[in-house]
Amino acid sequence: MFTMRPLIIVATAVALLSGCASQNPYDNQGQADGGQGMSKTAKYGGLGALAGAVAGAAINHDNRGKGALIGAAIGGASAAGYGYYADQQEKKLRASMANTGVEVQRQGDQIKLIMPGNITFATDSANIAPSFYQPLNNLAGSLKEFNQNQIEIVGYTDSTGSRQHNMDLSQRRAQSVATYLTSQGVSGANLSARGAGPDNPIASNADVNGRAQNRRVEVNLKAIPGQQYGGQQ
Repeated sequence: MFTMRPLIIVATAVALLSGCASQNPYDNQGQADGGQGMSKTAKYGGLGALAGAVAGAAINHDNRGKGALIGAAIGGASAAGYGYYADQQEKKLRASMANTGVEVQRQGDQIKLIMPGNITFATDSANIAPSFYQPLNNLAGSLKEFNQNQIEIVGYTDSTGSRQHNMDLSQRRAQSVATYLTSQGVSGANLSARGAGPDNPIASNADVNGRAQNRRVEVNLKAIPGQQYGGQQ
């Protein structure tokens, strides 16, 4: 009878062996979590290996053990490759964005940068504020170094004023950020910009502080669909 237990053992072994055997050019930079607990690389590699093992066993009906081993190796290498890549990018972004007012978040396999309204644009303007240039320059440097990302720039407003005006303003602000980044040498091949107006607020629009938090630009970095992440930039 086909059970999950052998697949889990195979997947775990392959994930561990893959991690020990592979030499990654980022190894001398350390782990993004500072060495505390399981790294995202190990987590993604283990999950990828398990998923690959299940798929491999399902495909290879004649020899489930062999199919699981092959599937685990492929799944683990792919997932861990992007996990390690994102770990290193996150670490450098946190360092470069320190004391700029920009918040760096890690949400699964996605890195999110939240750029608050007090440093980005003046009221009702899509012209980049002087205080915004340094964070954008730091971001451009990171995106040129780690150039295997899908980059989504989203502009947001508070709920004051008409929805149409806010949608237009947020679109222009997102496009201003995209235009500046490409002017600094960031490739536009996998870059998109859109305005979301007052949608998806992160605070209440009922008070001044909440509205200030909602007026923001977010930059979302994630894997390019179909891209292979084996440690090469």
